[in-house]
Amino acid sequence: MGSLFPLTFIILSWASSASIKSEAQEIKSAHVLDLYIRDYTFKAYHKHFRTGTLHTVHLPSNLSGIRVDMVRFRCGSLRRYGAQVKEFHLNIGVTVHSCVERVMIVRQNLGYNWSSTFYANYDISGYQLVSPVLGLLAYNAGSNMNFSNPFELEILAGEKPITVDFSNTTKLAEIQGNIPYCASFESDGKVTLANQVSPYVCVARRHGHFGLVIETPPELLRKKISRWKVVVGSSVGAALGAFLLGLLLVALFVKVKKKSRMEEMERRAYEEEALQVSMVGHVRAPTAAVTRTLPTIEHEYVHPNQGFVHFRL
Repeated sequence: MGSLFPLTFIILSWASSASIKSEAQEIKSAHVLDLYIRDYTFKAYHKHFRTGTLHTVHLPSNLSGIRVDMVRFRCGSLRRYGAQVKEFHLNIGVTVHSCVERVMIVRQNLGYNWSSTFYANYDISGYQLVSPVLGLLAYNAGSNMNFSNPFELEILAGEKPITVDFSNTTKLAEIQGNIPYCASFESDGKVTLANQVSPYVCVARRHGHFGLVIETPPELLRKKISRWKVVVGSSVGAALGAFLLGLLLVALFVKVKKKSRMEEMERRAYEEEALQVSMVGHVRAPTAAVTRTLPTIEHEYVHPNQGFVHFRL
């Protein structure tokens, strides 16, 4: 039994690692990423967690770079007092739609690597991210909550909006000389841009994902266009080269075929020729049989001397 335990542990570890790699390959959309974070968040949840206390969620290695925190609130207390959840400040009067007793607030910091993956799901050409994408989501967390299928709730701001502070997460060096815009990444795939209310601070009326973007500098845009031209030019050149090579191969094939056909015709002509072939030196040459026309004596021929009569005196 003792010898089987290490082997069993290795097999289970390998299976777990393969499962994690398979899951990582499936994360191709922002929505799927939210679902994975939600599932791992509720796996880490414990009923003895104190209400109003922030807890860090430890994610698997395939989601490295993402930082997630969760905190549970009573719905009434959240509306009366508001809350501070890392970069998000929920002002007094905030409500959670369909919240019955308690709500689980999940804060996401996708980091720069996963933010670029998230950003790739949206059409926001002409702008580039200069901050990680921050997410604020809410799920049901009542006393009879269903851990197997927690559902998302809607956070709505009251008279004062929700504020998002990017000052501790932004690439400040990239922003110098450019005024960043607040980008709100909606669940329907659209992006809304708005001005900052103060340096690196944005406001929101509801839950979602947020980031800072700047307009793509002209020189960087030109580099992208030049890179695009190089790619297109290389593709066209490769296609043209393949076309010319194809033409060359066809021409060679036709030439070989024509030569083979001529040789076949010469061979058939040689076999059907009735002339006798003989060697003349080192060359085979056709020869004709020797024929002569036999001479014939014409009876009407008169010798010249037969025309005279000789008389003897």
